[in-house]
This record gives sequence, C-alpha cells and structure tokens, in this order.
Amino acid sequence: NRRMRRPPPQDHAIAGRLAADAGRLLVDLRARLTAQGASGRELGDAGDRAAHEMLVARLAELRPDDAVLSEEAEPGAVAPVDRLAARRVWIVDPLDGTREYGEVPRVDWAVHVALAIDGDPVVGAVALPGRDLTLTTDPPPPSPPAWSGPPRILVSRSRPPAAATRVAERLGG
Repeated sequence: NRRMRRPPPQDHAIAGRLAADAGRLLVDLRARLTAQGASGRELGDAGDRAAHEMLVARLAELRPDDAVLSEEAEPGAVAPVDRLAARRVWIVDPLDGTREYGEVPRVDWAVHVALAIDGDPVVGAVALPGRDLTLTTDPPPPSPPAWSGPPRILVSRSRPPAAATRVAERLGG
C-alpha cells in the first residue's frame, strides 16, 4: 500500500529554479566553449557533465535526505541516498538533446527535473533555455485538446526504433 503524499509547494519551486539555473549554466557554457572552438561532441560532453554536477550538488544541499537519479550519473557511482529504498527520488536529465546542444545555434534541447514520491511523479519542470522558457507543474500546464484522429506515436527524430513503424501500422496510426 503506497501512501502518495502531496509534495510541499517548495518542491515545485525548487524543480523550476534548478531547471532554469541549469539551463542558464548550459547557455553560458555553450557560448564560452563555442568561442574557444570546441567541437559539437565536446560541447555535449561538457554540458552533460556541468549540468549534472550542478543539479546533483544543489539537490544534495536543498534536499539532503532525498535520492537522485540522473541520466548522466557515472555507472556504478555510489549515491549518498539509496534511490531504490527512498520514498522521495528526484529524477533529472541534465541535458536532454545533447547532440542538438552541440549543433550551434539549435535551441531544441532541454533540462528536466522531476520528483517522484513513493514511485508516483508529483513534481516536474522542463527548461527550454534556447527559448528562455521554463514549464513547471505549479501551476500545472493546461491539458492538450482531445485528439480525435488515428493514434500517433512520437519517437526520436534521430533514432526512431524500428518497432515504431510496425506498432503504428498495427494500430492504424
């Protein structure tokens, strides 16, 4: 029996602030490294690392009893809080769109910060730094209009799974 709790309002603010701060860090880092002649791969690697380190450090400072799951964590790294046993787990993707980040002047990359309590996602923020926009769950975004057409499947533009076409065909999508 999981007891889902409402997060304190500060958690929404923390998620939004951290996503926006990581976005600004990435914008500044990209400008500095581009001026130094860094390659796209170097930009992406540096951005992943810098945003990950900042987010993990800030969460450890602001929410030391919470666990963190980061897409950029080193394999086998020991976390201060065991995320599998923790009730509260922050889930971050410090730089979603690493390749696009390295393709200056593209702006289709983001920072994601979320919180799950007892396995249920309850807080989220997405920063779109290239658009100077941060979306959060407080207030929650409006629901999209109902879709009445055939099913749609959204997949990666650069790495679409082969099964997606077969699934779309089977669903009449």
